[in-house]
Amino acid sequence: QVQLVESGGGLVQPGGSLRLSCAASGFTFSSYTMNWYRQAPGKERELVATITTTGGRTNYADSVKGRFTISRDNAKNTVYLQMNSLKSEDPSVYYCTARYQRYDYWGQGTQVTVSS
Repeated sequence: QVQLVESGGGLVQPGGSLRLSCAASGFTFSSYTMNWYRQAPGKERELVATITTTGGRTNYADSVKGRFTISRDNAKNTVYLQMNSLKSEDPSVYYCTARYQRYDYWGQGTQVTVSS
């Protein structure tokens, strides 16, 4: 059974940091490109960050470049999103996804709220 379980979301003040984690099971994690998406109410879903199978390449949305860092630990079947300098436009539900050929798995999401 494929599972992607996100954690680490919560409430943070503007300028603060959060680290999201996504624990994967039920598939060969090291073969999958991993992504973080986000979606806020009334807004389109946005691809935030991508990391290749070995972690050798990463890519970021312009809106988070320089503030967010995606990483993975294939030994732990886990992908992370370190979010620094959080802004008022960052609050969303953040989703972890795994992609390989025709396979595309999604987690349930974790809520990030930025408020003073």
